Amino acid sequence: MPQGKPAGMPCVQLDAQGRCRLFGRPERPAVCVSLRPSSEMCGPSDDGVAHALRYLGALERATAGDG
Repeated sequence: MPQGKPAGMPCVQLDAQGRCRLFGRPERPAVCVSLRPSSEMCGPSDDGVAHALRYLGALERATAGDG
């Protein structure tokens, strides 16, 4: 996505299972390469995926800018 990914929109590089098609490839965006899981991002193990999705959604909203 040359102009970046709009907040709230799934990345075009995600497959049907939500996995990155560019993982480990040189063309993967720097922001994705630099994103590292943390306890703050992943939350408790019993709510890990749901917590991470809420965290990433909040991160997108916080960095969305004015459009």
